[in-house]
Amino acid sequence: MTSKKPNKIKARLPRGLADRGPAELAATREMIEKIRAVYERYGFEAVETPTIEYTETLGKFLPDQDRPNEGVFSFQDDDEQWLSLRYDLTAPLARYVAENFQNLALPYRSYRHGWVFRNEKPGPGRYRQFMQFDADTVGSASVAADAEMCMLAADTLEALGIKRGDYVVKVNNRKVLDGVMALVGLAGNENAGRRLIALRALDKFDRLGADGVEQLLGQGRKDESGDFTKGAGLDKDGIYRLMAYVTTVNPLVLGTKKITNAIILDDLLGEFSDSSLAVEGLKELQDLAKVCSESGYDFPRIGVDPSVVRGLEYYTGPVYEAELTFEVKDEKGNPVRFGSVAGGGRYDDLVARFTGQAVPATGFSIGVSRLMAALQHLGKIDARPARGPVLVTVFREGSTADYQKLVAVLRNAGIRAELYLGSKNHNLGQQLKYADRRNSPCAIIQGGDEKASGQVLVRDLVAGAELAKLERSDREDYLKKQTEAQFSVPEGDLVKAVREVLARHNIH
Repeated sequence: MTSKKPNKIKARLPRGLADRGPAELAATREMIEKIRAVYERYGFEAVETPTIEYTETLGKFLPDQDRPNEGVFSFQDDDEQWLSLRYDLTAPLARYVAENFQNLALPYRSYRHGWVFRNEKPGPGRYRQFMQFDADTVGSASVAADAEMCMLAADTLEALGIKRGDYVVKVNNRKVLDGVMALVGLAGNENAGRRLIALRALDKFDRLGADGVEQLLGQGRKDESGDFTKGAGLDKDGIYRLMAYVTTVNPLVLGTKKITNAIILDDLLGEFSDSSLAVEGLKELQDLAKVCSESGYDFPRIGVDPSVVRGLEYYTGPVYEAELTFEVKDEKGNPVRFGSVAGGGRYDDLVARFTGQAVPATGFSIGVSRLMAALQHLGKIDARPARGPVLVTVFREGSTADYQKLVAVLRNAGIRAELYLGSKNHNLGQQLKYADRRNSPCAIIQGGDEKASGQVLVRDLVAGAELAKLERSDREDYLKKQTEAQFSVPEGDLVKAVREVLARHNIH
């Protein structure tokens, strides 16, 4: 009788998810601390909500389906209630505010960061799990709260090392676009499909130019491959008005004309004065731009841009988007832009779903993973693996306690340290290879002779690696590195010696 081989589970990562190593985790931690510092400087305080919420809290329950999994990952609890992984950090905040409404000082200003989940088809750069870092002001209808979000975005990007001129915070208003859409006959639920086509067309102006957008606003457009995209079906007057709207600020149209927020808004007020809703939104933008300008945040650092059409089913007033403007090269050497890395807006209806009364709110969210890619490209975040712990090697059989004491001395002094716990043959070469793989800055060696004389050897692994690259002909440098690479100190001076090694290589 032959025994069956045990079935092995295939090690595989689900699509749309990613493992993260020490270097990325360290970079994320550094980035989050810089963001946190800016948010706290603005007076926001931390709050944390759970990863799982009732599905109805997220506003994604679909009564015509057995399972509410459109866009969210959901499961049914033992009480038959549907629960879902959060898809953003704003809906959980609205639930938190509503549940604690009587105990919060309003306006309530908070920040939070964490993972969010989207039940969507994954693709290049499109993940099912990613990190966001949000700030929100709940309980203020003042346009100054919206202006503050735009200024917060600018200050955060600069704190992360993105210099002025390499980003712009674009601002629009849901009311303006709703008013313009009504003027061209695209208001109401019956026109939702055509309105979406028109919005997507406006969003593609930079890529397709005026001709391409006009075609998509009309009957449709055939691209270079011959594929046809159906248009919004607007007449010539409707196309003209939407093109007048989207080209107000576009430098492709304005050329060398001096652009300011005041000029943009004056042009829009003149063009769309026949829509009271658009005028209301434009006046809000005037107030927002004035607050920003008087605080030192002028165009184009914070600029009105009618092409911002993000999340308009969600937002009720001003919307903003932080975009990186510099170009980088892709794998094929073609110029590309990182584009939008953060955004937000006013969402006055969200808390009201729970309270039954209007609660104004506005917020801003950073896409941490996307922004990190840009920062790494600029060299603003160190993507190299972080230095590992100091390794205490093991030589003498039965002396583990002695070596563990050396480790404890280092740890008690605040130095990361590790005792080698691998093979029992105590081969030094094997242990140093391990130290190299751990990216350790130095190794501590104490054989029988060193123990008898109360000494320890400190091997500077960074200097040793540099020594291996030096030409022996450069005798002075070679001898200096050789002295640094390994030296003996009294056991009582171990902490001092290790600190000198760490300081030599700027390791904290």
